Amino acid sequence: VQLVESGGGLVQPGGSLRLSCAASGFTFSSYWMSWVRQAPGKEREFVASISWNGGSTSYADNVQGRFTISRNRANGAVALQMNGLKPEDTAIYYCAVARSSYTGRDLANFVYWGQGTQVTVSS
Repeated sequence: VQLVESGGGLVQPGGSLRLSCAASGFTFSSYWMSWVRQAPGKEREFVASISWNGGSTSYADNVQGRFTISRNRANGAVALQMNGLKPEDTAIYYCAVARSSYTGRDLANFVYWGQGTQVTVSS
């Protein structure tokens, strides 16, 4: 399994970024896909997830309405569109896959992780 994130960078408060994750080595269309982040000095936290067919999504309360997760079943890609970024969104963002059939937010059930991409929100 390989998950490769891209798209991170430095952005001013209120700005936008689009993260991408290229997934391979497993049956992409059979798993929920998620984004998780880890801020400096803090534990990893769930950000968003999307169902195997893209029909259902779930967001953490602190990103609801600002972030949008999407997936492209044709090329095995997952994206996270982040708008209205705040300094507290600064973190390393990871693409992650939960164990088969799991649809929740408990990170203990996430079995595959990418290497992460840094997002810094600062003026």
